[in-house]
Amino acid sequence: MGVKMPKKSKPQRPSRDEFEIEELGNSLVEAYEEKNEVILTVWQKELVQGKIVKLDGQTKMVHIQSETETIKVKFIDILKVESAPQ
Repeated sequence: MGVKMPKKSKPQRPSRDEFEIEELGNSLVEAYEEKNEVILTVWQKELVQGKIVKLDGQTKMVHIQSETETIKVKFIDILKVESAPQ
């Protein structure tokens, strides 16, 4: 008889309600349309700063152009959107 080891659980992404997700989406669209620089708080990653260059509905990815590269972030992993200081 083997000893059952407890399963290692992955950290769970914070859950958000429909209102929070809609507000987040509105903030992203507004920043994209106005070409404003943003700072994104991303789940289990460093902050991402840059301009949103593409909102891809098919892959559910947000493309952010930083000073050196284009970073792709899953929409569901974005926890917070802030305007970058001017």
